[in-house]
Formats: sequence, structure tokens, C-alpha cells
Amino acid sequence: MDITVRYEPAPEEVVRAVQRGLRGQLAALYAVLVSVLVAGAVVLFLLGDPTMAIALLVASVLGPLAGSWWLRRRLRKQLAFLSVPTTVRVMDDGYECRTDESTTAMRWSMFSDVVTTPEFWLLFVNKQPVAFLPKAAFDAAQQAEIAGFLAARDVPAR
Repeated sequence: MDITVRYEPAPEEVVRAVQRGLRGQLAALYAVLVSVLVAGAVVLFLLGDPTMAIALLVASVLGPLAGSWWLRRRLRKQLAFLSVPTTVRVMDDGYECRTDESTTAMRWSMFSDVVTTPEFWLLFVNKQPVAFLPKAAFDAAQQAEIAGFLAARDVPAR
């Protein structure tokens, strides 16, 4: 297999890919945050301070929402360098992304996991998202070839 395409991901597309890659870590972080805030609210109710307890309960609802909003905004700014014309080459031994400013090449053996979503192939090393391949960059035949290739690899895909 040797597929080469030229593609320019939109800023929102990059943010969606990174957020989707971080979904498991964000869910754990938000679960801990909400648990701590709810536990604090229970303690404050028991100590007779309902005003602060209610404030913590409100924060337990608004915290994850505000965190998601802040993360999207931050990612959009920090990852703007990825929203440029990019040449993506997918080969039997790995893949390569080239822009006017950088070249990234990785072998398939590096990846511990590949997550397939309707929009992306998310590539992980030790549960950390390290790259994504946007399906929109490839036509239907190329997508089918890549999906078949990834399914046949030793890299677990889910």
C-alpha cells in the first residue's frame, strides 16, 4: 500500500480529533473533579453551610462544561499549525505527514492502539493520542484499503 493525498484540515476538525483522542483522560479527570465537588458539598451540608454546598454542586455541573469550552478554545489556538496544507502518505511500514514547515513520519509498530471513528483514525502510543488520519482526506476506495490494512495489522483497532 502506498497512498498519498494532499489535504488541509479545518481548525475545528483538528480540535475534534484531539478532543476525541483525549476523551478517556478527560472523562476520568471530570469524574474526579465532580466527585470531589459533590463530596465537598455533602460535607458542607452536614456542617450546616448550605450556601457553599449549593455553590459546590453548581460548580460540579458547570466545571466540566467550562473545562470543555476552555479546552476547545485552547486547542484551536495551540494547534493552528496543523490547519495548513498537508501531504499525507500512508504506506505499508508507516505514515508520513508533510507541511511546508515540518515532516512527521511514524512506523506502525510504534502504535499501541488505533481507534476508528466515523471521522478519523486516531493513533495512540501507551494510551496517549499522538496522531490522527482524517478520513475526509481519502476517497472511499482509499479509506477501505486503509481500514483493511489496519484491521490486518498487529496494532489493535477498536
